[in-house]
Amino acid sequence: MRNIAIIPARGGSKRLPNKNILDFMGKPMIAWTIEAALESERFQRVLVSTDSMEIARVAEACGSSVPFLRKTANDDHSPVSLATCAALQQCIEEIGETNDIVAQLMPNTPLRTAKDISQAMDSFLEKSAPSQISCFRFGWMNPWWAVRLDAACRPAPMFPEAKQTRSQDLPALYCPTGAIWVAKSDKLLEYKTFYMPDHVFYALPWQSGVDIDDDDDLSMAKAVFMMRSQSL
Repeated sequence: MRNIAIIPARGGSKRLPNKNILDFMGKPMIAWTIEAALESERFQRVLVSTDSMEIARVAEACGSSVPFLRKTANDDHSPVSLATCAALQQCIEEIGETNDIVAQLMPNTPLRTAKDISQAMDSFLEKSAPSQISCFRFGWMNPWWAVRLDAACRPAPMFPEAKQTRSQDLPALYCPTGAIWVAKSDKLLEYKTFYMPDHVFYALPWQSGVDIDDDDDLSMAKAVFMMRSQSL
């Protein structure tokens, strides 16, 4: 069975310019994902899919394969799964390589570890599901208490049935994270999304699932990194 890790890293990030290669704790952000994928030893190829020569150079310096540049799904609106599908197709057409299982690892989740990846791959292989999406359990931010506010700041509960229920009696809720999405390659090429029929979720520690999209996320990820470093 041949496994590939695909790291989609489009250039042109607007909220955090050059997000994928900006410095995160002494390394380009993408380096943390490349190194975790390589360290997991679960893939025959760790490939960065990018439309940017600058990102390609950084990715190769960090040990990733960049055998081609992305030709499609380069805009702000295309789902990232389409970029992963395009990379799988380019592997077939340009380097004559087919893969059985693909793991999509977003470069803006640098706190996910090699152990996280290995355990997620084990979980996927133990199941019969065609795809698996990483998630984390909501903690102190309890979504059962979420409200919408109107113009006068009057609240409308999203889950009114939960208002009279003790927090410890409410079921756990989970949030997707882009850390580790896994699929059978043929199924991903067929459905063009990891949210295909019969997909499953896989829970990570919330610290491993921090997605960095803006300055606040970046500050939190750095704080979590320092917290983890101090506990080692």
